[in-house]
Amino acid sequence: MNKTILNIEIQEFINSHLKSDISTILLKGLPFKDIDAKLIIEQIEAKKRCEKKLPTWFNTPTICYPNKLNIEQTSSEVTAKYKADLVSGHSLIDLTGGFGVDSFYFSKTMESITHCEINQELSDIVQHNYKVLNTPNINCLNESGIDTLKRLDRPFDWIYIDPSRRDETKQKVFLLTDCTPNVKSFQGLFLKYSKHAMIKTSPLLDIKATAIDLKFVKDLHILAVDNEVKELLWVLERDYTAEFTIKTINITKSTNQVFEFQHSEEASASVTYSEPLSYLYEPNAAVLKAGAFNSVSALLKVVKLHKHSHLYTSNHLIDFPGRRFKIEKVIPFNKKEFSKERITKANITTRNFPLSVHDIRKKLNVKDGGDHYLFFTTNANNAKIVLLCSKV
Repeated sequence: MNKTILNIEIQEFINSHLKSDISTILLKGLPFKDIDAKLIIEQIEAKKRCEKKLPTWFNTPTICYPNKLNIEQTSSEVTAKYKADLVSGHSLIDLTGGFGVDSFYFSKTMESITHCEINQELSDIVQHNYKVLNTPNINCLNESGIDTLKRLDRPFDWIYIDPSRRDETKQKVFLLTDCTPNVKSFQGLFLKYSKHAMIKTSPLLDIKATAIDLKFVKDLHILAVDNEVKELLWVLERDYTAEFTIKTINITKSTNQVFEFQHSEEASASVTYSEPLSYLYEPNAAVLKAGAFNSVSALLKVVKLHKHSHLYTSNHLIDFPGRRFKIEKVIPFNKKEFSKERITKANITTRNFPLSVHDIRKKLNVKDGGDHYLFFTTNANNAKIVLLCSKV
């Protein structure tokens, strides 16, 4: 870590150019001779990415940043906070520490954190930042987490691992066997040294296939932020053999939408079908990723419009893990019927429908936006319909 970057003049330059165009900065030239201009540019680019993702770091003076790729790969503060609430006890080891956001929040609920990072530069940066952030209960080690676990040869209350999803050429990967380290191969080692392990994986992973690859899965947390799935969190417990629970959470500015169900019960969950009733429900991205299509109907007592539509309806408004709408009118899908409604601007969603949103807008001459919400879907009788809705 080049501590010259912490000089007051350089820090002021970085902060004053966060909204500047990088090409313009380079064209004008940087007024510092004792430090590589590339390093200052990296600080500006990385800090820019932290304003919303990592506000604690962004708003703390003299924080040092790695390159922007490390920032891209790190957890956000909002997801790190969620993970911290899942662990308890005295000790946790983070085998793939990275920029240290997860370890920082684990340190607020655990007494002792071991942060392992094989990259010397990144490990030094994280150690510096922890001092700035006044986090004394995190021990930073510049070595492989797997090697650390073997060398220390002692138990931990929790093991956390977020395997790198970049290959040797820096290309993105997501399969467990392609990530580093290969957690499928090392899960026996994890559960040798801890009763509990948490593995963060890509949201692209297939749940059924991964559940087969991982042993002793107790819980799967599907974590979304503002309706975008960010992480799959697999919680393993030594010798656990019962069915695992899938917990979905969508974190929004106003609330956390939570829904959970037993993975094994989804296939046999009771589902009923109906024509559209008074209210319409659209599951959030975490629920859809979980494949909880039958469980939503059975547990929340709502009925589906069609087996493949994944839209639900009821006569009475309920709390629901997703968007809720009041159904104002149902019309058959054809241009003549739609034209009678005189709708020229609307928010359009399609579910189990042959046309894309783009094609619908072009066909019906409807612009984006406004207070109308239109759902183009298929009902239980396989008829193509349009639901005219208002948002609850």
